[in-house]
This record gives sequence, structure tokens and C-alpha cells, in this order.
Amino acid sequence: MAEAGGDLRGALSDTVLSLERLDTDLFRGRHHWVPATRRLFGGQIVGQALVAAAHAVSRDEQVHSLHCYFVRAGDPAVPVLYQVERTRSGKSFSVRSVKAVQHGQPILICQASFQLSQHSPLQHQFTMPAVPPPEELLTQEELIARFLQNPNLAEKYRRRLNKIQAENVPIDIKPVNPPDIFTTEQQEPKQLFWVRARGYIGDADMKVHCCVAAYISDFAFLGTALLPHRQYNVKFMVSLDHSMWFHAPFRADHWMLYECESPWAGGCRGLVHGRLWRRDGVLAVTCAQEGVIRVEQKPTQSKL
Repeated sequence: MAEAGGDLRGALSDTVLSLERLDTDLFRGRHHWVPATRRLFGGQIVGQALVAAAHAVSRDEQVHSLHCYFVRAGDPAVPVLYQVERTRSGKSFSVRSVKAVQHGQPILICQASFQLSQHSPLQHQFTMPAVPPPEELLTQEELIARFLQNPNLAEKYRRRLNKIQAENVPIDIKPVNPPDIFTTEQQEPKQLFWVRARGYIGDADMKVHCCVAAYISDFAFLGTALLPHRQYNVKFMVSLDHSMWFHAPFRADHWMLYECESPWAGGCRGLVHGRLWRRDGVLAVTCAQEGVIRVEQKPTQSKL
């Protein structure tokens, strides 16, 4: 995998996923996209950890899975150090362990497994959901702009939407069935949206696209578990762990369908599963995440 600024092209991969090599298997990440929580975005730490791990394997080995635990909140005011351990290098599979460190303490622990390409007659996959193509849908920014044109929109909702717009997320998002953000009615814990990285990445090493997909996969993912519980305000929500399995080549700067569903929530935790589909119906990536979700009852009031 090339150093940042070489094969790591594109707006997202050149900034929030770029790393500075300090020594063998030691890297530093400085560039951050910071969400409204003012904590580091979990997808970025996962993506940067995978960048670090990919530097420690041969070009021919491609990541097939990663498993991460978020152990502390990230501080956007300081760089993150990524320490790579070459846990195992086998004939077909290699494992790399990465520790992301701030203030002398780990904020994320990640294990990534890489595989040399192998053909197998054993193949199957689910069927991609039938949805409108991205060209027929509005972006998240366009949907919010429509809400903001409503002269009767309550000021608190206007402030909330303007805050979302100001975040300047480095991902293009087109919801297939955008939820009504003002309703308290329960909804099925499922979401579908088209996603892609902003900026050109091109025919880079597949590891680059996997690192970008790791970043994308965490955006709005855990929120799927909230859809049946719209009567509550979120007091605290943070990811506990994040896992990914990479199945087929893809381009992270091309539209992919992100299918998210939450099969369970309880004990102040929520579990979410996700699938990233290529436009041609090939299942490219499977994801899973559990997070802490603490809520409080919303006050009864008019939505406008």
C-alpha cells in the first residue's frame, strides 16, 4: 500500500485517512472530520487503523475481515498514534493487530486479517434489495434544504438541521426511504441509502477502497437501532465495537447501496448489521456493530 499522498488519492483518502509514518509499524494521524458530538468519528479511527495495518503486509494480500473495540473516546485536539503488531504471517493469511493511542492510552484496538487471493467453487450470497437508482433520489443535503424551506418549521428543528448541514460530511449520501425526522411514530429498524466517498480515488490498490469503506460504514449505522424508539431523546450514544468482512472488489468512490438493520436492542445496547452492495448486485462488504444507547422520554409537544 502506497504512502499517503501516493495511491491514497481523493478528498477523503488524502485527508482524514492519511497517515504519517514515524517508524516501522508506527504511524500518526492528524486530519480529522469531527461530528457534532465533538468526539473523534469512530469510522475514521477504524479506517486509519486499517491503513496502518495494510502498510505491514505485502501488496498481494487483501483484507478480508477486521474486528475492533472502541475503548475510550477520541480527542480531536491531538493526533492519534497507530502501533502495528505483526501477529502472524502465514502462507495464505496474515493477521495484524493495531492499537490506536492518545494521551498514552488506547482508544481503539483492532485486529485485521489479510488473505492472498484464492479461487473456490463454494460461492453464494443474498439478493440485493430492489431500490430506485441513486440518480432518481435526493441527497441528504437536498432533503434538509427542503425541510428548511418550510416557514412553519420550529426554530429548534431549524437549528438542528442547520447544524447537520454545517458538518460537511466527506461522504455522498442518498437515502432510499428517508425517515420523517419530526415524527415520534415507531419505524421498522431498517435503513437503505446509497453512499460513496467524495472525491476521486480511482483504480488504486484495493486496500485503499477497503479503508475508505471502513470509514463510510460507521456513518449513521448505529442510528438504525433508534428507529423503533422515536418517542425518546438520545442522552448518550457511542460505538462499542465494529466488525467488517470484505467479500468482493469494489470502488468506494462509486455508488454502493448500504442496507442496515437492527435485529436487537436491550440493556442500554443496540446491535446493527449492514451490507454494502455494488450497483451490479454483488455483495461487497458485511458489517456489524454494537453500541451503548441511553435515552430519555421526549416531552409531549407539537412537531411544528
